[in-house]
Amino acid sequence: MKVRFGEFVEKLERDGLIYTRILGAEDDPSSPIGLGWQSTFLTKDKSIAEERFCVSPSDITYRNFNQILAIIQGTKLEWMEDGVNSVMGPIPAIKYDKTRGRKIWFNSMVAAYTGWKDSRNDPVKAVTFGDGTPLPSDVIHECLKLLEEECVAIPWQKGDVLLIDNLAVLHSRREFNPPRRILASLCNNIKDHCAMST
Repeated sequence: MKVRFGEFVEKLERDGLIYTRILGAEDDPSSPIGLGWQSTFLTKDKSIAEERFCVSPSDITYRNFNQILAIIQGTKLEWMEDGVNSVMGPIPAIKYDKTRGRKIWFNSMVAAYTGWKDSRNDPVKAVTFGDGTPLPSDVIHECLKLLEEECVAIPWQKGDVLLIDNLAVLHSRREFNPPRRILASLCNNIKDHCAMST
């Protein structure tokens, strides 16, 4: 990307990204985002959702990891009549990984831009540069092509276990026919995550 779109990558490094998504109260199985705010925060009460959103880092559990990550990444909740607008960022799109001694592509830019579409969300508005300017569609679609070219498909079978280093590889999923059940577990020292330099 840096060779083909140097100015774009420089702007990503300098400005980061802002992600915006609107969550309704109820889950929406037709949406790629899926969970509504009530499932995300495990309550129907907005004030409790706010409290859970502002949980102390010492209270981190697997169940509230997404909320903790959202706080760390600067997410703001903007309540609407029928849902909540969550705005995350600006956050770094490219980070420096001290362990590997190199920069890493650390974002969901292509997924948000090409896939966060439902009755409430426009994928083009789902992600912008950190200064609020729109991302160039042609570059995002070229990035998508590059990701497709570099993609390695894992043929899942019942009982498989797959470990992914989220700092070393991007991951995604293809369309599938239900039913499908994937159990996921995050293994990360949140202090290390926070300490990673940008």
